[in-house]
Amino acid sequence: MKKDIYKNPVLYYIAVPVAVALWPLLIWGVYLPRTGTSIDNKFNDYIEAQHYMEEILKSDPDRISASAASGEFDYATEIEKVASLCNIPSTDYTLSSGIIIKSGKQKSQNAKVILKQAGIAQAARFLSIIQYRWANLKCEQLKLTRREDLPDVWTVDIDFKYYY
Repeated sequence: MKKDIYKNPVLYYIAVPVAVALWPLLIWGVYLPRTGTSIDNKFNDYIEAQHYMEEILKSDPDRISASAASGEFDYATEIEKVASLCNIPSTDYTLSSGIIIKSGKQKSQNAKVILKQAGIAQAARFLSIIQYRWANLKCEQLKLTRREDLPDVWTVDIDFKYYY
């Protein structure tokens, strides 16, 4: 009995035109209004985000030049900038960087940074800022060694790898 309903041509002569007629009504009545409110919501989100973008630009105008000059990465200058932002004196860190290695079409450079006397929050801020400014900079290894004589003073060994 169920198979007979599919063989009945009247079903196709009525059901297909009704479905084709309902499709534009669904689009006009349901989907277009939803799309309009979605576009309005996205636009309002953009307006709100624009305010935050302007605040970030005012507080750190060098961020644009740092991201635009991603091909001009230099460990020494970047570590110095970020260390000064994190209130780490130049006597409290050491940097040793390797040569630029090319494997295939990818170039990379390793470096080791040792923060001699840093607090946990200071080390986390240092790592966060430098990786935020340079998206191609990856932290390969991080080692924390607590100084026994002082509270919240750590020696932080960080191995970086930058991909050009």
